[in-house]
Amino acid sequence: MQITINASFLPQDDPEAALAFYRDTLGFELRKDVGYEGMRWLTVGPPGQPETSIVLHPPAADPGITEDERRTITEMMAKGTYASVLLATPDLDGTFARLAESDAEIVQEPTDQPYGIRDCAVRDPAGNMVRIQQAG
Repeated sequence: MQITINASFLPQDDPEAALAFYRDTLGFELRKDVGYEGMRWLTVGPPGQPETSIVLHPPAADPGITEDERRTITEMMAKGTYASVLLATPDLDGTFARLAESDAEIVQEPTDQPYGIRDCAVRDPAGNMVRIQQAG
């Protein structure tokens, strides 16, 4: 059996700010921009990796979510504790420099972790934790 990761989902509450972060700051390409009933889903991904995407979706768009759950999701997004993604780059310091020049909220500068990786962390405009580790 062979299984691959096709897409991961992260909430966004401002499509233009999300697009500016993922496309303009991280260099991802916009693959889909879908609107429905006043909401907007953006699919982005790294150039040269068309099989791997992140879908930036309106939070709590699922009709099965209660109003209390929507409120909790909104509160957790505001605190930056709702969602996260782990990315990798061959040039962590260069990537971090680009992030530091942007409006990204810096959480952690490049650090050698005791478990053997070097990484940094920022929050995207919706508060999602974006950790980036040194590849290879």
